[in-house]
Amino acid sequence: MEIRGKVHEIGAVQQVTDTFKKRDLIIQYAENPQFVEYIRFEATQDRTSLFDNLNVGDEVEVSFNLRGRPWTNKDGVTSYFNSLVAWRVAKVTTTPVDAAGQAASGPQTFDAPPTVDISADDGKDDDLPF
Repeated sequence: MEIRGKVHEIGAVQQVTDTFKKRDLIIQYAENPQFVEYIRFEATQDRTSLFDNLNVGDEVEVSFNLRGRPWTNKDGVTSYFNSLVAWRVAKVTTTPVDAAGQAASGPQTFDAPPTVDISADDGKDDDLPF
């Protein structure tokens, strides 16, 4: 899964146990600008360094896995927890804009694939039922 947003907060590396460490990244996600969401991602072990080159305010695309697990307390009550585990974070580059508000590199163009005339009769009978 992937999501784009703005870096809101970068957590410090937390050494949870002698052999386990984690780090949080909070992304400001505004699919609808009226209702901004703050999404928490985590990185563990050697992936905690994924967040090293980020700054608050950077536009990023986060690739992540959705994880879920149950936990049963001493009274036998089970709760369920979800986590968003980041495995790649890429800064989103923006195209520079000139004084006229146009993209400095000009518009991007793509060659369309050639069109195929499917109504052309090439001499073969088509026995499709529709």
